[in-house]
Amino acid sequence: MTSLEEISHRHDDSVRTEANRVPTGSPILELKGLHKRYGYVEALKPATVTFLAGEVHAIVGENGAGKSTLIKLLTGVITRTAGEILWCGHPVALANPNEAIARGINAVHQEVVLCPHLTVAANLFLGDEVNRFGLMRKKQMEKMAQAVLDDLGFGLPAGVPLSSLTIGQQQLVATARAAMRGTQFLIFDEPTAYLTRKESAQLFKLIRRLQGEGVTIVYISHRMEEVFELADRVSVLRDGTHVGTRSIGETNEDELIKLMINRSIEQIYHKEEIPIGETILETRGLSGPGFEDISLSVRAGEIVGLYGLIGAGRSEFALGLYGRQPLSAGEIYWQGRKVDIRSERDAMDLGIALAPESRRDQGLCLNLPIGLNINLPVFKRLSRGPVISAHGEAANADRQIRDLSIKTPSRRVLVSAMSGGNQQKVVIGKWLSHGAKLFIFDEPTVGVDVGTKAEIYRLFAMLLKEGAGIIVISSYLPEVYELADRLHVFRRGQLVASHDFHAATHEEVLGEAIGT
Repeated sequence: MTSLEEISHRHDDSVRTEANRVPTGSPILELKGLHKRYGYVEALKPATVTFLAGEVHAIVGENGAGKSTLIKLLTGVITRTAGEILWCGHPVALANPNEAIARGINAVHQEVVLCPHLTVAANLFLGDEVNRFGLMRKKQMEKMAQAVLDDLGFGLPAGVPLSSLTIGQQQLVATARAAMRGTQFLIFDEPTAYLTRKESAQLFKLIRRLQGEGVTIVYISHRMEEVFELADRVSVLRDGTHVGTRSIGETNEDELIKLMINRSIEQIYHKEEIPIGETILETRGLSGPGFEDISLSVRAGEIVGLYGLIGAGRSEFALGLYGRQPLSAGEIYWQGRKVDIRSERDAMDLGIALAPESRRDQGLCLNLPIGLNINLPVFKRLSRGPVISAHGEAANADRQIRDLSIKTPSRRVLVSAMSGGNQQKVVIGKWLSHGAKLFIFDEPTVGVDVGTKAEIYRLFAMLLKEGAGIIVISSYLPEVYELADRLHVFRRGQLVASHDFHAATHEEVLGEAIGT
């Protein structure tokens, strides 16, 4: 018995073993007319879906299609308005998370919901600590946790604080925690959004291993290539409605996209021929924490792509350029003039905007309404002396909501209540209000659907036509490969290669990033 099996068996009970008696390929979880309403808003319209024991069942849909609501219903975070849930053929309430966990239903969320101030081991055993005579056995838990991480092939240290790991590594810790709990039905919500290629491969290996052990996997992703690589069947949600389920061998990407958005997208990566203008920004030998000797330029009408594995120095370079981290060497030239950027205010005053990698932590005020978030950089412009113009504030926010097709009933809705794609649009809207000249987008389409991606790429084209320059940082090679007029490859904090549009192959760029 492996280390993972030893620990997961600590969670076995009579309720959970119901799932073990369901033959592979038979219904394990059935949703019959499942419905969720918030006041006048139908977040999930009556949906009937069957999940089979031992399958990988993908769920796809645009942001706001009802995927998050479905996860919350299945994990007991919220209760249904109507409908029935059958677990192993028997009606269940799933009225709270404890009931879901007791039955072996767990989820690994896109945004890590663990305790950053605790160690990796403490997070793995959170709520199920090993005690003896009332004393917590920290060393024993750390040893057991390390055995599990090694068994999974994650290569992570169990004794370090969770906060010391990258977002992608924290995602793997959350996955290990779910696997340790003896799960029988495991939901993954955009699990590779922050993972490197190597980490994604480790995750896929674990998914196949769990499936081989009879675990049912629900895989939610906007990355179609992952759906076709992993899934046995795929269900499509659109506007809160279940519009169909297909066997993976009987469908294709075009059909799924049409089901998701009810229209055809002929070209996701929207790139127009836009004249390149004068140089907006140039860096010469720029160095700082996590990056060294970076020289590049950005011109009006140009997209400059920065590609590399997570931790390669791309985001660190952007933070240094934006004044969030101190620079140790090098020079910055803005429209031909040497400048010092010592703070974010310096960058904003020049006309530089940053849409950061973690929009929830760094790009938004989640406890504030959409309108306030959009207007944050421009309240001075909207003010007459010490008084903010209520009319101007409302008009600016409503214009951005309309122009960016942000799905919300009102600008007064809290940003925390919005889907990931709509949150990203709010970040973009905030800087459109500011009227920046250089836009830095760090992982701009993480966790957004294909329809929203196309909208974001069209927004890029709009900015370029107005004379702005754009830096796009992405771990997703097809994105920067298809968008960037000039593509720079980062590895271990250094710029190791540069290519004009399509001047190198995918394989060459990836090899440069990895170091092969």
